[in-house]
Amino acid sequence: MKRIGIDLGGTKIEAAVLGSAGDILWSERVPTPKGDYAGTLQAIAQLVERAKVNSGEVAGVGVATPGSENPQTGLHRNANSTCLNGMPLRQDLQRLIGMRVRTANDANCFALSEAIDGSAIGAKVVFGVILGTGCGGGIVVDQIVRNGANGIAGEWGHTALANADVVERARKKCWCGRACCLEQFISGSAVEMDHTLVNNTTLIPLKRIAEQAAAGDAACAATIQRWIHRLARALGGVINVLDPDVIVLGGGASLVDGLVERLTPAILPTIFADSWSTPIRLAKFGDSSGVRGAAWLCDTLAS
Repeated sequence: MKRIGIDLGGTKIEAAVLGSAGDILWSERVPTPKGDYAGTLQAIAQLVERAKVNSGEVAGVGVATPGSENPQTGLHRNANSTCLNGMPLRQDLQRLIGMRVRTANDANCFALSEAIDGSAIGAKVVFGVILGTGCGGGIVVDQIVRNGANGIAGEWGHTALANADVVERARKKCWCGRACCLEQFISGSAVEMDHTLVNNTTLIPLKRIAEQAAAGDAACAATIQRWIHRLARALGGVINVLDPDVIVLGGGASLVDGLVERLTPAILPTIFADSWSTPIRLAKFGDSSGVRGAAWLCDTLAS
């Protein structure tokens, strides 16, 4: 069975056709029409048509999106691509494409991909983490995305940082309007901004901060240490509630050398246990996890 996956990002839309064994049979990326809802729909529809031309009959279309659908109203919400908010995205795509469409938050799709045949294969409960320009989380149990009763399960990036100190509480509010959101502290862009604010310097990439920290730069090393401590607190809350079998990290910030090795011991003091052995793994499929997870959504189109 072939499946079409669409990863709807802020800067690009990726489409892929996934075979029954998880092999990518065809893929293509196009720029996202910025701030243009109708243009975004058309871009996705055109990708689906090209996918069908190149791959023949497919079982369905899954779309990884920023934000999520409100299960009560059917309208999209919480997307940083704000043109999607308040719109019946899934229904509009179904009418335009003429096929059943299933949507899920991009972090949920990431977690699904890694749970089915990625770094968390065989695990019952998987928590997927995306650390990039923003941050997000996804929950998969028994290889099924768990959206929750209100469709917001895994919206980890917009929960508050645990035990925030005076400095952390003084940071300006998140774009969502809330204070102390995790996205403001543990995303890659947040680490870069933290380094700039603390050291009164120009913005430099996280990769360079990590390299300079490894070379002995004290200010950069302190920035990385603050990040690890905050990330440990953030994951500690998830572990206390969900206690997943595997945590998978993805996104550009997850590739900082030594992150997993330093993060694991930092988590233990933040959880309600005297020992902890949950593996933290890097994503197997990198930035392809979103589109792959979207394609795997097709297996639940009947639900």
